[in-house]
Amino acid sequence: MKGHLRNFFVHFELIIGSVFLSITSVLVLINVFTRYFLRFTFNWTEEVAVGAFVWVIFLGLASAYKTKGLIGIEVLTNLVPDKYQPIVLMITSSVVTVLSGTMFYLSFLYFMNSTKITAALELSYKFIYVAIVISFGLITIYSIYFLVQSIRKVFLKRDVKLEIGDPEDQGVEE
Repeated sequence: MKGHLRNFFVHFELIIGSVFLSITSVLVLINVFTRYFLRFTFNWTEEVAVGAFVWVIFLGLASAYKTKGLIGIEVLTNLVPDKYQPIVLMITSSVVTVLSGTMFYLSFLYFMNSTKITAALELSYKFIYVAIVISFGLITIYSIYFLVQSIRKVFLKRDVKLEIGDPEDQGVEE
């Protein structure tokens, strides 16, 4: 049980994103089936599917950053010689920290000031917008982690594992 709980917390973006992707897929399939075979549609399915898809996108973005799956950052790091890669990593982590922190703040303000409601279900868009806040909050946390690890690598001259994974796999490799 302890291993499953730890696995959930390490990969929670993917797990929750998978649930939202399943919801999106099922609702779209139901809507297509009812539209073409039963000649009617549920008005609310499109709203829920779009909202769930927004959650998938933003949780996927946070997960991709955490697992170093964003190709732009990797390409930039790999363009420089191995000797200078920790410095480039430190600079890119600093830039991502500032940008994601700014986006977290702005998305939080947008979330807090939102008064828009959905047409069919009359639910607040805050249920959708909070995905953006959570995503940029996670990216900010991960980028701070990567920044600290890259600073340790540059200034302590030790090889530091820069992936976020199981807690026992983290830290300085001697």
